[in-house]
Amino acid sequence: MDVTDVVVIGAGQAGLSASYFLQRRGVDHVVLDANSGAGGAWLHRWPSLRMRTVHGIHELPGMPFEQPSPESRANEAIPSYFARYEQLFDLPVVRPVNVTSVVDDGALLKVETSGGVWAARGLINATGTWRRPFWPYYPGQETFAGRQLHTADYSGPADFVGQRVVVVGGGASATQLLMEIAPVAAATRWVTRTEPVWREGPFSEDYGRWVVGMVEERVRAGLIPRSVVSVTGLALNDETRAAREAGVLERWPMFSSVTPAGVLWGSGERFDADVILWATGFRHDLEHLAPLHLRGAGGGIQVDGTRVVSDPRIHLVGYGPSASTVGANRAGRAAVRELVGYLGLVRAG
Repeated sequence: MDVTDVVVIGAGQAGLSASYFLQRRGVDHVVLDANSGAGGAWLHRWPSLRMRTVHGIHELPGMPFEQPSPESRANEAIPSYFARYEQLFDLPVVRPVNVTSVVDDGALLKVETSGGVWAARGLINATGTWRRPFWPYYPGQETFAGRQLHTADYSGPADFVGQRVVVVGGGASATQLLMEIAPVAAATRWVTRTEPVWREGPFSEDYGRWVVGMVEERVRAGLIPRSVVSVTGLALNDETRAAREAGVLERWPMFSSVTPAGVLWGSGERFDADVILWATGFRHDLEHLAPLHLRGAGGGIQVDGTRVVSDPRIHLVGYGPSASTVGANRAGRAAVRELVGYLGLVRAG
């Protein structure tokens, strides 16, 4: 069993930020990452996602992010930046390692993984959401004769040529994929639970901080966090404005059931479909923390800043208010400052 002061789980934006600040304070730590290479969730973005449609990218601490070409693939450009960052600061990332459980072992936390066992005085969890796609259920869903897939399975518009497609979801991924699919599909229909809210203007750092503050209230109360995207609304730019005018982004309310041939509304309206694409988001990847019994009556984990209220040895970054590139950096710094002070590893400052 390897023993270290702090284990960081996940090497996305939040995990790398935490590692950077731990290293600056001289804290012995390791970063365990399930991916085979650098990039975090960006490695798994669909191949057709280009940098020109990516919103709110914020550089990691200590290293500028030089904007690549607008037509660069996001799942290549950002992982490349992360890889250079890990190398520049010689961060102690170990991969691929899948964390299966974290157990309270008295004075230490025992982190059990596919690559062995680590024991640590403190834990920074930065696992994000990408491995937990959320599939809602609607009556008759299992009877659908066509194809159903989630955003996590999307590889590009070529899979939808000549097909009738229902896109379900009110987030940015739903609109981006719909705008890619519509030109090649026979017909599309966009369905959301609530009326979309459109926002004009740039996603500035100040605006990002305001959004983070809006999400923070729920996690302080131990409730399941809202996504940051649910607060920001949808970006109204030249591309989305044109798609709305063309009828591509005409929103329909949520259907009441799924039939073998498509979807059905309570009014009797139906839409025959070959494919249902569930752009319904993700849930936080926290199953490995289940042995610690951190969830409360509200369904979420009560967090003050990044600190788990019931166990101050554990910090969650990339959770709730820090689930954004701006929030992840701030959370990494804050988690390290508070954790090392609590554990007495170094002088907190």
